[in-house]
Amino acid sequence: MLAAALALWIAYVPAAMPLLDRLGVLDVLGIDADGDATGDGARGGWGGGGPVPVVVAEVTNRTVADRVTAIGDGRALRAVTVRSEAVGRITELSLSAGGRVEAGDVIVRLDDEAETIAVERAQVVLENARDDAARVARLENTGAVTEVRAREAQLALRTAELELRQATYDLEQRRIVAPIAGWVGIVDVDVGERIAAQEEIVTITDRSRILIDFRVPERVIGQMSVGMPVDVTPLGLRDLTLEGEVSAIDTVVDRASRTMRVQGRVTNDADRLRVGMAFSVALTFPGDERISVDPLAVQWSSEGAFVWVIRAEKAARVPVQILQRDSNAVLIEADLQPGEPVVIEGVQSLRPGSDVAIAERSEAREVGLPTSRL
Repeated sequence: MLAAALALWIAYVPAAMPLLDRLGVLDVLGIDADGDATGDGARGGWGGGGPVPVVVAEVTNRTVADRVTAIGDGRALRAVTVRSEAVGRITELSLSAGGRVEAGDVIVRLDDEAETIAVERAQVVLENARDDAARVARLENTGAVTEVRAREAQLALRTAELELRQATYDLEQRRIVAPIAGWVGIVDVDVGERIAAQEEIVTITDRSRILIDFRVPERVIGQMSVGMPVDVTPLGLRDLTLEGEVSAIDTVVDRASRTMRVQGRVTNDADRLRVGMAFSVALTFPGDERISVDPLAVQWSSEGAFVWVIRAEKAARVPVQILQRDSNAVLIEADLQPGEPVVIEGVQSLRPGSDVAIAERSEAREVGLPTSRL
């Protein structure tokens, strides 16, 4: 039991080997400080006795992903602040905070009695001018009307037409329409209130898509392009990740921060996003191809990380430098070639030069081979 406990301690505790080396125990066992056999035990594990059964996985090539993350501010696709062009008292208000309006909807009406009277008066004047111009035209053919009188009649007709257009325009200004379709913000006016010219009434935002302004370092500028995908996560909704795209790229690099402004765009079909929210934007750029191994293949010693590779049916230890890791693969720099088998199960019994027998994973479970831990 003590021997088994000692073996497990050596196998799974990284600090065990240096401690036993200082105590001189490894010399008695015939093992060096890195766990390598120094005598006949180098063949077939500590006890020898034939090939070591192992499970292997092939070395592959994968691309190192260069990922850039930035924080950006969201704004609406379009936002318009509606203001009054005229002075008057509100007689009708077709707005509700948080409601939606369509382009061209009448949202506010001002008192328009004076403007309506002006339009009717202009219509009367125009009709009179038309009759006068028609009468002068008939008399002009008989020579009873001078050329000056004919020109005066035409001028009066044209002036009446312009006065009607002006009166109609003034009447139109008494009703305020929505310039775009969108969502209404908080309304600060009410029916009966008198407003001044250029006074703000409400802000309408089209948030069907959200634009996100963020900055990227200048080292990735050459890889940026309009339309490239981005992953967008609202900082207030960490469980929500959306797919967006780059919609615009600035042309100037900021000298102080060595960054460039980029604009992303993401759809807001579920209407969960709001203008002014903060977003985490992630962009992934393809990098160089590197050697990739299974995470279970990577081992550690006092000299650093290494893997066991099978060459000529014997185990060889190859040092590696880890570049990038995830749950499925580890990208490394090492003296390995794609297609070479590296050990992922049975590593605890291996020593340099050990004879190995490659087994399937199902067979390894029956034998009870120990696996590595990264």
